[in-house]
Order: sequence, then structure tokens, then C-alpha cells
Amino acid sequence: MAIVPARRAGARPAAARRRGAPHPVGGGGALLPPAPARFLKAVVGRLLSAARRHAECGRLRSTTLPRLGSAVALALAGTVPGLAQQPGTPGRFDHYVLALSWSPSYCAAAGEKANAQQCGADARPYAFVVHGLWPQYASGWPQDCQRPAPFVPEGTVTAMLDLMPSRGLVLHQWRKHGTCSGLAPDAYFAAVRQARARLVIPEDYQRPERTRMVAPEEVERAFIAANPGLKPDMIAIACDGRRLSEVRICLDRGFGFTPCPEVDRRACRATRVALPPTRGG
Repeated sequence: MAIVPARRAGARPAAARRRGAPHPVGGGGALLPPAPARFLKAVVGRLLSAARRHAECGRLRSTTLPRLGSAVALALAGTVPGLAQQPGTPGRFDHYVLALSWSPSYCAAAGEKANAQQCGADARPYAFVVHGLWPQYASGWPQDCQRPAPFVPEGTVTAMLDLMPSRGLVLHQWRKHGTCSGLAPDAYFAAVRQARARLVIPEDYQRPERTRMVAPEEVERAFIAANPGLKPDMIAIACDGRRLSEVRICLDRGFGFTPCPEVDRRACRATRVALPPTRGG
């Protein structure tokens, strides 16, 4: 991730921040559900017990057990934190992430499985669309905070289709993330609209007419230049390895830009990615 303005003392350079794998921050992804995670913990416990027995019998070098323990700890740190993403308490979170998806990338990646309302022949020429407004902890995030989720009036769903291009997306985001906001459905979606209005999309990313190859740092610089107060540690560019997929902006509860080290660390690692054109481009 590029840093154009002078960096704060102690801030890490962009290249270092890109070392983490693309992160499904609040948006879902390959997290272990509780049952497999409990199974994994049980297996790890048995492995450690067996290792201790071997160590006691002198079959392991004295350094092996500590190394095994460290390896297990690292493995759990990479997978089991998904357990932290369990139903939380509505309204109890630290900040928001506004996730804006580049719709042409979604349509290209999904192919025939793409949502027709967003990618069909009669769909609007969407560019950046709101994927969601996600309550976040400083580390991790809550999700599915109310089961069943409160009912969303059909008028509220329809009114969001200018920002969120399908009915299914609106309802999914409410169930998974909106229920953790502590807001009623109408108030949550009003907050989504307010958060989106806070951000200016740079002119070059509003309706490109042809596929462009862009560096994540280039996209970040453009958003920072278009949005006074936005800093490199408040934005993350996400990609699917080949295409730019999302821009994620961290906002405080008043919708001011705010630092989010965890989100920032998990940005796209690619050097350059494709930016497909909008429909009709």
C-alpha cells in the first residue's frame, strides 16, 4: 500500500503492510465454524500430549517440544481466530469498515453464477457499489448478532438498490453485519447511506471505458487525494489475485476516517491488478 503523505512516526512502509494475505474483513471467508474448530483443538491437544510422552521417553530432542508448541500456536493464530467472529452484542464494537466492491470484477469472477440483478444484460452499469458497512473490533469483528434478524421492510430494501445492487445483498448484509450495529433496520441503512456519502470516488474510477492495469498503491493514492483527512492506515485495497475487488475504508462511529491497523495490514499483495470497465464502457 502506497504512502504518499509523510508517514507518522513508527508507521510501517506500504510494502511491509502488504505482506498479509487478503483478508475477508467482516465480509465472510474461510473461517472455521465452531464444530470443526473444536475438533481441531482436540486434535492439537492429542498431538501435544503424544509429543510430551515421547519427550519423556527421550525420543524427542529437547528443543522439539517447544518448537512444536510454537508451530501449533501459530497455526491456531491463523485459523482459530475465526472463532472470535461469533455472534456479538449489538452495538458493542470499535469502528466501521465501509466496503466498496468493484462490480465489474465481481461479475467477471462470478461468470454464469453472478447475480442477475447486478450483472445481467439489463443491469445498470455499476462501478463501485456498497458491499457493506461492517462493525469491527480493533481485532476481529462481530457477526450475526441477532438470530433471527429483525424484519427489514420491503420499502427499505428497495430504497437501497441504488447503492447495493441486489435485494439478496441488502438482506444478507443486514443479517450478518447490520444486526451488530445496535440500530434498527431503517437506521442501519440510513447509516450505510451516510457512510457512503462521506467518501468521494476519484474521477478515474467512476466509469472507466476499458480494462486498465493498476497498482494497489495507485488506487490508494487516488482515494487519499480525493478525500481530505484519509490516511494510508485508514484504507485497504483488496484484490482476488487478478482483479481489484474492493476498497475498504475505516470509519469511526461518527463516520470520520479512522486508523485500522488490522484492516490495513491485510491489503492486496499483488503488484498490479486488472480494473475491468463498467458495462457499456
